[in-house]
Amino acid sequence: MPGETPTVAAITTAWRRESARIVGALTRMTRDVELAEDLAQDALVAALEQWPLTGVPINPAAWLMTTAKRRGIDHFRRADNLRRKTEELGQALVAGEEEQVPDLDAQVDHIEDDVLRLIFLTCHPSLSAESRAALTLRLVAGLTTSEIARGFLSTETAMGQRISRAKKTLSEARADFELPTGTERDARLDDVMAVIYLVFNEGYSAAAGEDWMRPELASEGIRLARMLAELMPLEPEVLGLQALLEIQGSRLAARLDDDGAPVLLEAQDRTRWDELLVRRGLAALRRAQALAVRGRPIGKYFLQASIAAQHARAPRAEDTDWRQIARLYDVLATAAPGPVVEVNRAVAHGRAFDPAAGLAVLAGLTGDELGGSPLLPSVRGDLLERAGRHADAAAAFSEAAALSRNEAERSVLRRRAEENLASVSKPG
Repeated sequence: MPGETPTVAAITTAWRRESARIVGALTRMTRDVELAEDLAQDALVAALEQWPLTGVPINPAAWLMTTAKRRGIDHFRRADNLRRKTEELGQALVAGEEEQVPDLDAQVDHIEDDVLRLIFLTCHPSLSAESRAALTLRLVAGLTTSEIARGFLSTETAMGQRISRAKKTLSEARADFELPTGTERDARLDDVMAVIYLVFNEGYSAAAGEDWMRPELASEGIRLARMLAELMPLEPEVLGLQALLEIQGSRLAARLDDDGAPVLLEAQDRTRWDELLVRRGLAALRRAQALAVRGRPIGKYFLQASIAAQHARAPRAEDTDWRQIARLYDVLATAAPGPVVEVNRAVAHGRAFDPAAGLAVLAGLTGDELGGSPLLPSVRGDLLERAGRHADAAAAFSEAAALSRNEAERSVLRRRAEENLASVSKPG
């Protein structure tokens, strides 16, 4: 952030990277997600107070974890009826306190399990779908209440109340922090995949703010998808989710130019795509396909990964098999119908056939279904531009820019509106 000191920047970076692990570990210890977040926030405040004076510690994550544990010990000591938990926390602290808890890195697998447990906890059936998403973005993605509120088109006060109620609901339901098994795990799987995808997408295309992307969130989504695939290696949809995020994540470095301006898919320098992530994604998709052939069910993540794979296999944008992508979107529209799928299907039909085919797909959408998102008018603008209807395209891009809450996206849309207006004014 502008004007941010190096120390505050280090604190912000450490918090974004480690908050989910810290909250997850503290939730395991305290069995209280609300208390765990409070303790983690206390550690953050302590870092803001102390690091500018003492300097950034060698292991910032360990410092935050140690401080949060100490705050937890103090809390339980004040509550006589919870002496047992005080002892447990004290033992955990003493066991790992040497040199700022140096065993933290050695226990990384255990801590990652805590994050996955935290996701399953936030997807508890006692919570509504909106509350699950909001709580996950708060606890796992580390977004502020105001950032989440903007994404949900809500006020900060209302979102704060929703998140607070969700944490209380989990406490009242005595939700178990351990990973569920059997039918209970299966029942939560769709919600868990949805929130992992949500975390990734918030990093891949930030809903609001000045940044086009938040790469640390996208990387966290990929990491969580891998962990879920390791936990459930015989589920094609889980492997499909991993494949989708790996392949999409491979494009992160190419999505901004040297000046920090967004670069859309067809204009990206594909040599900047991460080949390792592409290979991992395609390998996960092959494993999913092998399971599907044996009769295991597939769904929207598998289909979206299959679409992403078509882009990944094309060495140049003009080599993309848009007709195959259009066919896959037609299947996806049947398997998982929704307005976002229809908008993307319009893009595919516009490329595979002609702009009129894409506009015909969009004709069934009003925009209300997308909750004021700029997606519909921006895609309509692109199709109109390709059809040579520059005045209409400029109006569509201007509408999209007015709806966008992301400054980088808004800049791109305004530029495209101006370019189309310039085309209208050209003689002949």
